[in-house]
Amino acid sequence: MTGNVTRLIVSALLTMAAAGGAAPARTPVLLELFTSEGCSDCPPADRLLEALDRTQPIAGAELIVLSEHVDYWNRLGWVDRFSAPQFSARQTDYCQRLHAGGPYTPQLVVDGRAQLVGSNGAQAKAAIEAAAREPRIAMTISAATRDGRRVTAHVAVAAGQGLKSRSADLYLAVADARAESQVKRGENAGRELAHVAVVRALARIGSLKTAEGFSKDVSVTAPADAGANGLRVVVFLQEPNGGKVLGAAQAKL
Repeated sequence: MTGNVTRLIVSALLTMAAAGGAAPARTPVLLELFTSEGCSDCPPADRLLEALDRTQPIAGAELIVLSEHVDYWNRLGWVDRFSAPQFSARQTDYCQRLHAGGPYTPQLVVDGRAQLVGSNGAQAKAAIEAAAREPRIAMTISAATRDGRRVTAHVAVAAGQGLKSRSADLYLAVADARAESQVKRGENAGRELAHVAVVRALARIGSLKTAEGFSKDVSVTAPADAGANGLRVVVFLQEPNGGKVLGAAQAKL
């Protein structure tokens, strides 16, 4: 009897330990940093984004990060090779919707719900924690592959019952996992800058009704030089016109 009781106690303790050690589900939160290699205030924000991505310090949140390099700094001495008018336009839309007063760098947009100076760690933490408490539509991304410049992945979106949004836009982004530049001119002249999750292609794949769900292979064309240090594929579902992000997922190549 004593041996049986001991075995039962040990079994119960192991079960409890396993349950206690199981990682709880984490809510994906999309962080978009609008930055530029021509801006001397941006490197601290680049480093904060890298730290948030690497350490994942917010309990209950899975941080999915993207660096979107704007092009309006290019006329001031250094042309950022990762910059694109598309990212400047996207930032402008956010500024109008979030009443930011106008585009600036570094600017961090959290889940399309809040904006802040990208190097402010305390404000970023608070915004991420608030975003992680919001309802989310479950998304998965699988079978991500690259064939030349074409990046393809299968995206599944669960039906989002109970959310106020009736329709949403589906986006696919391809990002360099890591990139470095030796800046020769402008405010950062002489500095070697490092970036994480630098967006090289961003496409609106289509629109869908949140109550119906979605399951399909999607693809985007990336620059030939993308992925020298690895690629990330990120999908996210967003209210129209740069609204709130309703769900996100990522895969690494």
